[in-house]
Amino acid sequence: MYREHAQDVLGQWLAWRRAGEVALVVVTATQGGAVRMPGALMAVSATGQRCGYISGGCIDADVAMHAMEALRTGRVERLRYGNGSPFIDMPLPCGGAIEVGVLPNAEADVLRACRDRLVSRQPVTLTLSPSGDLRLGHSTMANALSFRYTPKLHLRIAGRGADSLALARLAMASGIPTELQLREGTEAQEARRLGIDNVTQLTLPSALPARDDDPWTAFLLAFHDADWEDALLTQALGGPAFYIGAVGSRTTHARRCARLGAAGAVERQIERIRGPVGLVPSMREASTLAVSVLAEVVEAYQRKVRCPFASTALVLLAAGQSRRFEEGDKLLARLHGQRIIQRAAAALQGHDLAARIAVVGPDQAARAVELRAAGWTVVVNAQSEKGLSASLAAGIREAGQCRGVEAALVMLADMPNVPDAHLVDLRDALTPERSAVMSLAGAVHSPPALFDRAVFDSLTGLAGDAGAGQLFQSLAHTATVAIPADWALDVDTREDLMKVDCVN
Repeated sequence: MYREHAQDVLGQWLAWRRAGEVALVVVTATQGGAVRMPGALMAVSATGQRCGYISGGCIDADVAMHAMEALRTGRVERLRYGNGSPFIDMPLPCGGAIEVGVLPNAEADVLRACRDRLVSRQPVTLTLSPSGDLRLGHSTMANALSFRYTPKLHLRIAGRGADSLALARLAMASGIPTELQLREGTEAQEARRLGIDNVTQLTLPSALPARDDDPWTAFLLAFHDADWEDALLTQALGGPAFYIGAVGSRTTHARRCARLGAAGAVERQIERIRGPVGLVPSMREASTLAVSVLAEVVEAYQRKVRCPFASTALVLLAAGQSRRFEEGDKLLARLHGQRIIQRAAAALQGHDLAARIAVVGPDQAARAVELRAAGWTVVVNAQSEKGLSASLAAGIREAGQCRGVEAALVMLADMPNVPDAHLVDLRDALTPERSAVMSLAGAVHSPPALFDRAVFDSLTGLAGDAGAGQLFQSLAHTATVAIPADWALDVDTREDLMKVDCVN
């Protein structure tokens, strides 16, 4: 298994650091068809040992040589390969460019904390300052680079027969941590003989092992027994697994879904189950079925990591009246040469969303012009004087009519300091068993907030100026994500604008 995940590279960096000096190489930028993404890591020991990689083999050896030189000099190195590089004898076949930073004295405490977060199945952000210093978390420092790392894909397989064993072996060979839950003792013995160590014995459908899924877990059911199927799927549907699949034909799957519905499972939950599974239909051999299923699981994991907002509508509430702002429209006021409404409209520009919806009042044409120019669908709320809830309802109704929308991320246009990193954290927290996630500013629930489609009707029924906070308090399955005070600043007065300006 080739170690490439940040958790593994950092683990090796820490191990080598205990014995001597070791450099950390970070991909800081790419252009064109680079193999690795920005944030990819490589560790290089003083003796030239390497863990991880930063290209398809074109430049890794040369980077390692520079890393060893950096260890001798103690100086941070910044290297560029490909277009615009001084290393004209090392062109990249892809025609692009790769920039890397070489850190000879990276902070061990920071890297240990980053590794530990990943081991504990939590996403983490690592920020690299222009001087080469590292810190955990997002930074607003000019020219600092932030890289987000997510936990490894974890696969849980419950079943019997060759299908389960073949998939477990392939997943483990691919470096994917895998748990195999088996009914038969002889199959458990065979699994261990094949090198599959994480095996759990299933005894009765009514006495399942405790579920240990997290948002980075894929669950596959490989039983053909109704009692086991219903119990295991019901358990999985009650948790945060990003993928739930079950082997079997279309007819088998239809019967399975009908049973779950009759037992009380709601339709939106049942729709989470993929069946038949696999990118290639009708595989008859365990080995090819394993390849087909694993490809589907990896594809789903990559969509979760790279396109977290693909089924989310971003709803921007921009219909406030600016009554307390001393000089005209607060959202048209400038902050560092940019209107506040323009800063709000730039949220998640680098992400694919199911919809971008902004709500303005009937007398706010200038705001609408700015938003439409930035690619937003603008909804005019004729009842904006009735308070925030009326604008929220208008935005949610529009989101509910958009194809593919499963959640709505609600933001206020007068909060110009909220970074995309916080919005990604909110999205991570809205796992399938939860209905809502709000920001928590100190002890106060605050926007931005994220809501599952299941509560859209309740949101459209709110009244007054309290917004979604009153609904959030009444919901059973929710979560909060802390938001720093500087990010939570909103602009109501000229004095507020000066505070926001000072932070930036």
